Amino acid sequence: MAFKLADGAVSPERAVSETFHHPYKPYDVQLQFMRVAYDVLSRGEGQVGILESPTGTGKSLSLICSALSWLRTYKKQQHEGAIASIEAGMRDEPDWMVEQMLRRRREELVQRWQEREDRHAKIRAKEIELEGRGSKRRRIEDSASKRGTKDVDEDAEFLLDDWKDDVDSDDPMSMYSKETRALMESMGLGAPKKQEEEACEQDEEIKIYYTSRTHSQLSQFISELRRPSFPSSVPDINTDTGGANETQEAVKHVPLSSRQRLCINPSVSRLGSLSAINDRCAELQQSKSKEKCPFVPNADNLPNTHKFRDATLATVPDIEDMFRLGKTLQVCPYYASRTAIPGAEIVTLPYPLLLQKSARDALGIKLEGNVVIIDEAHNIMDAVSNVYAAEIRLAELRKARQLLGIYVKRFGKKLKGENRVMVAQVARVVDSLSEWMDGALKAKAEQGIVDPNLLLKAKGADQLNLFQLIKYVQQSKLAFKVESYATHIETDAAPDVQKASSVPKAVSSPVLHTLVAFLTALTNLSSEGRVFFEKLPGTPPDIKLAYLLLSPTHAFSSIASSARAVILAGGTMSPFDDYKAHLFPSLPPEKITTLSCGHVIPPSNLCVWTLASTKPTPIAGRAGPPAAATSDAFEFSFQRRGDKAMIRQLGLAILNICTVVPDGVVVFFPSYGYLDQVVAAWQTASSDGGSSVWDRLQGKKALFRDAKGASSEEVLQSYTSAILGDEAPPEGRKGSTPSASRGALLLSVVGGRMSEGINFSDRLGRCVVVVGLPYPNIHSPEWKARIEYIESSTLERLTAEDGPVRSREEAVAQSKQAARDFYENACMRAVNQSIGRAIRHQKDYAAIVLVDRRFGTERIRGKLPGWIRGGMRAGSEEKGLHGLMGALGAFFRGKKQGMDV
Repeated sequence: MAFKLADGAVSPERAVSETFHHPYKPYDVQLQFMRVAYDVLSRGEGQVGILESPTGTGKSLSLICSALSWLRTYKKQQHEGAIASIEAGMRDEPDWMVEQMLRRRREELVQRWQEREDRHAKIRAKEIELEGRGSKRRRIEDSASKRGTKDVDEDAEFLLDDWKDDVDSDDPMSMYSKETRALMESMGLGAPKKQEEEACEQDEEIKIYYTSRTHSQLSQFISELRRPSFPSSVPDINTDTGGANETQEAVKHVPLSSRQRLCINPSVSRLGSLSAINDRCAELQQSKSKEKCPFVPNADNLPNTHKFRDATLATVPDIEDMFRLGKTLQVCPYYASRTAIPGAEIVTLPYPLLLQKSARDALGIKLEGNVVIIDEAHNIMDAVSNVYAAEIRLAELRKARQLLGIYVKRFGKKLKGENRVMVAQVARVVDSLSEWMDGALKAKAEQGIVDPNLLLKAKGADQLNLFQLIKYVQQSKLAFKVESYATHIETDAAPDVQKASSVPKAVSSPVLHTLVAFLTALTNLSSEGRVFFEKLPGTPPDIKLAYLLLSPTHAFSSIASSARAVILAGGTMSPFDDYKAHLFPSLPPEKITTLSCGHVIPPSNLCVWTLASTKPTPIAGRAGPPAAATSDAFEFSFQRRGDKAMIRQLGLAILNICTVVPDGVVVFFPSYGYLDQVVAAWQTASSDGGSSVWDRLQGKKALFRDAKGASSEEVLQSYTSAILGDEAPPEGRKGSTPSASRGALLLSVVGGRMSEGINFSDRLGRCVVVVGLPYPNIHSPEWKARIEYIESSTLERLTAEDGPVRSREEAVAQSKQAARDFYENACMRAVNQSIGRAIRHQKDYAAIVLVDRRFGTERIRGKLPGWIRGGMRAGSEEKGLHGLMGALGAFFRGKKQGMDV
């Protein structure tokens, strides 16, 4: 059973600071959120919090204040715990002796902290000495290089180094030269290693790892991190103050990101794709490289590396600050930021760097005993799947084969030993995949599930060791050398490369890197994922293979089992059941805490209505009932959504809504395809010779629509200008040119670009309309595989676990219900995200209209966020369009009167 905090309960640990050092007077919902988050962290190892707080309620600041208040308290308690153990052992001693001993112990703790700082100073002094030696060596090397030549030596630049499979494959630092590994390990970079005795005395303290989906979300969090102040975690020697004058201690924060965002070497960063940047960066660190990167931390730039570290911990920087600091100090911020991790209290990083164990190991991130906070966690299951997803197209394989041919033609006779064998194996894998895809392209089926064993059946590729092959491509830098050589000779207009260039290029990554990513996915457990094929339109036609992770359970387990506590936080986390079932399936219910906060707005600022049906009701601008009006229910199921009469009634209902709602109205449809279908029906002339629904909507408000593949920024800018009156929409954009006073109507899609991360606050979103329930296509191969996996895995679990004896029929029924719940929950999470676009701060107000009779059922309503359910008008599903118009009219008249007063 999920833990629930009693109203008004205050744990002893936070009695000193009930506001959690919040920089402002917190709202009641913020206090509730911070109390629950604090308690999750306080309750010991293996705790999980799934916390929902609507956008606009200060969720990020609440997370910061509760987590860092707990962290400082926890660290101080560790010191005080050592003192308490001394006091407990001296119960029979005189009071003066006990007091003297305790004071001495406190002084020792502070002295130990000071000694640690002194040791850091001594280490820096040693580094200065090393820097002096390095500078002398560098002057000699620079002098020698000036006498050299800059002509490109193709053999040295592109020929593969001799390779032997004798490096520990589990070591994420194995890609670097011995010299680089030794230097980076001495600076605390790379995977966790055993340290010398002196370093053991400087054990890293507990940390908070905070992750979010996008760079902008992380930047916003960091700006919030700069607001509050927190007391020092070092115990106060002077106990007479009673903590009345707590010493403040700045938050020590390090942001981590990819080379793509942090690389300051122009010759590397210009490569564009992350995989190419990673390979080129590693290439420039090899001992044989003639063009070593001058920015990587080394003996020559140790002073600047440690200036970088100290400046990072002395401020609260974001990624842009790290990039600028690295350029100023001429030291690589990607590597130098690692030196600050041991001294940090909070580390921010994007999803992929946290969710992949290999990435965590390479960064030296240890989750054991530390706290993980995942923000915007409503999409965490999709994020896990995306991290492990991979796809490749036949056109990419053909290009990969051509590039390999070009490379072997130039260097084949010079390849020796393992290189010759392994390059041939890569070619066999490419040929086998290409042969299968060629056959599938000629077959009738447009898409389907693939048996991965068949993909490598040709050319004997199924007998190869894929793990070794992947390791070879990664460590030898084969992909980088082959493709950089092709780029090099392409500038000389080599005929073979001109021919290769006619093959379509990979969209986001060089083709051999794409191949390795796909092969890596094939090595995952077959029970956890599926491979799909899909034919692609075009000339010539193409086909792709895609790997889909069916369940995030195994991939997420290393985080769930390692961290002291995991908090999933988001504005729209409802419904909660999927997170419990698929991220923490083996965790006892008493270790999972759930919370759905209310909103900071007063109840009078929200009107939620279920429009289940329409009855003969006068339409704006016309006398008498509309000719096509009926009392049939709105039900936008896959079977009924094409009903032309219902589509027309939907348009007339939205027309009525636009009549009474001021400023901006945003309508979300189930898919782009259905939006196109609705728009086409609305643009059709009325059967009675009157204006089309589309024309009448344009007469009420400026009309804009989102389109698949179009620029959402242009549409948003035009929509905003139409409402706020800053400027008229530029010519040529979709939508009419409005007068700003009548506002605008935006037609968008649930799950589209406008449904997440877009702020429709205040006048931009006075009403949000959700049309239908956006269920995914259950007949698609991907969803068929997901449903099948959930049913089978649930049945297996129910059969294996101890508990009430179930019949086979009961277990099967529960398994099918689990799959149906997962399918429905995916739909409702998307709906909840779209709803959350409207109310964005305490004084904001909006109406939310849910157009479908199914929104009136208890099952669906139970999966809406608590604050939406609280604003639902009772019995609205029975009152039709006439009732909605009355409710909206009264709601907005009340708001206008309030502003007039």
